[in-house]
Amino acid sequence: MKSLCLTLLTFATTLPAADSKPAAPAKKPTTAAPVSKNGPKWKKLLPLTPEGFTFKAIEVAKYPEHTVELYVYVPDGEGTWPCILDIHGGGWKMRQVEADKPMMERLAQRGFVTALVSYRLSTEAKYPAALDDCKAALRCLRAHAKELKLDPDRIGIIGGSAGGHLSGLTAMTSGLPEFEGSGPFKDQPSTVKAAIVMAATQDLVAANKDKTNEGAVLFFGATAQEKPDLYKSVSPITHVRPGVPPTIFIEGEKDTLKIGRAEMMEKLKALNIETAVHTLKEAPHPFWMSDPWCAETVDIATTFFKKHLGEPVKK
Repeated sequence: MKSLCLTLLTFATTLPAADSKPAAPAKKPTTAAPVSKNGPKWKKLLPLTPEGFTFKAIEVAKYPEHTVELYVYVPDGEGTWPCILDIHGGGWKMRQVEADKPMMERLAQRGFVTALVSYRLSTEAKYPAALDDCKAALRCLRAHAKELKLDPDRIGIIGGSAGGHLSGLTAMTSGLPEFEGSGPFKDQPSTVKAAIVMAATQDLVAANKDKTNEGAVLFFGATAQEKPDLYKSVSPITHVRPGVPPTIFIEGEKDTLKIGRAEMMEKLKALNIETAVHTLKEAPHPFWMSDPWCAETVDIATTFFKKHLGEPVKK
């Protein structure tokens, strides 16, 4: 299967067609009216490309069911920047790239090249398609490092909910050949130097022991009772071992998607691998999409990624 990695478009707020009009002048991120039953404090954010950045779409791989793309915030100016890849949530079955853009825009303003991947959903292809796409996205970023002004040796990963599961799994299987998948750019590594997992189950065996999760069945093609070895293999906690990257967790106080997190932290600590959990007061699921919790998440992520990925090297 042929796969290309070509820059498709440069634009501001959404993903217009190739013959669309030029994007409006870039604006700073803002908030919309209060949304959801979680209360008036929840302000949903709008994705608006910040000044000083170019938004590029990169084709990673083209499949009959979906074209996997990267959406990248590239800083203006000369130099090289550390990079953060975001894996969006949505129960593995909903495409929520747009919802994560405000967080990634803010992180870009803190001194990073930031990217989001539109991986194949469970309604398009079963596991390991999504993981394969995340790995391929990392390799694609490295293949286009010069164009995107990123340092290929300084890439981290972040994700929430289903994206948190995939970010944890991508990080814990970092460097394992059997998890590289069938995607393109095999001449590049898919390793990451640091990982953030937000509001996500890390032990799918425990999470599905006494119940059947329809989203998981759709994603994996079987229940945990039918394929226990598969559920163990796709659990990030299973792959904690010496050499995995520093990994921290961010959770909402009102969130319940955290099964396996405490046990995974214990395993990381036993190996002297940096880990921590940050619990955001009164935060619901998914907290990172809205203020005030998006701002708190960005602060935590900035501190962590600056420590492990470093600062931009500007010319």
